[in-house]
Amino acid sequence: MTAITENINPSTIDIDLQNGIEIARLINDEDKKVAFAVEKILPEIGKAIDLIAAKLRCGGRMAYFGSGTSGRIGILDASEMPPTYGVPDDMIQGYISGGEKAVRYAVENAEDSAEFACEDIATFNPTNKDVVVAISASGNPQYTVKVLELARQKGVTAIAITSNPEAKFKPYADIFLCAEVGPEAVSGSSRMKSGTAQKMIVNMLTTGAMIRIGKTYKNYMVDVQIHNAKLRERAIRYICEITDTDIATAETVLQKAGNVKTACVMLIKNCNKVEAEKLLAQNDGILRRVL
Repeated sequence: MTAITENINPSTIDIDLQNGIEIARLINDEDKKVAFAVEKILPEIGKAIDLIAAKLRCGGRMAYFGSGTSGRIGILDASEMPPTYGVPDDMIQGYISGGEKAVRYAVENAEDSAEFACEDIATFNPTNKDVVVAISASGNPQYTVKVLELARQKGVTAIAITSNPEAKFKPYADIFLCAEVGPEAVSGSSRMKSGTAQKMIVNMLTTGAMIRIGKTYKNYMVDVQIHNAKLRERAIRYICEITDTDIATAETVLQKAGNVKTACVMLIKNCNKVEAEKLLAQNDGILRRVL
């Protein structure tokens, strides 16, 4: 079962004869196809977003599992969630076959290891409240196949992300997200178009789920964690724009509130921190409902 990404791409058959600008143009022409491939599966992505959000609302977690590039993409996306949306560190997790070493270096035969899959699933220890997301360009390596098989055995919701419609892990997936990007510019180099499609999809899954559980107000990241000067400036700007107040007032109220959402409620509802936090708690932390 050979993945489409392994096929020879006729559009780039002479790429090795080209100069730099022509190589870039050929790769760019292939990259342009990725968004259209993802567009075709938007209904399935939307279903996955709603499902993930429902699980997270009930105290569930989500974890990505993948090998090589796919594993790194999952880890990258998971690591961005706590600072961006203020969620607990364990809400969105990322696992890569071969462990921490594989984040930086290739680990021999890691993608073919069912043992690594068993270890990582045991570490995550999912229940039926959680979601398991396997990422693989081909969907064939034993690691991701075993991950989804184990998830299915445990009654855990399973989502598969791939570029191969005939992926081996397809039968174990509750939602199958297959962006058919076609052959890579360089045969088999699935870190390219396939990797780009995966990055686009995981961005949609987590961003969409965060929006659905109230981690934004309009398109403001109102649960952003204020860990540095840039993020503090961003928080103050959000407060100014949402509440139509001046910078000095926003800074003062943010100091008292400790976060953007509480500060906005304090200003708009003309209340103290305790009252603002109570209003947010009564509305599941969703600022739009309070305002």
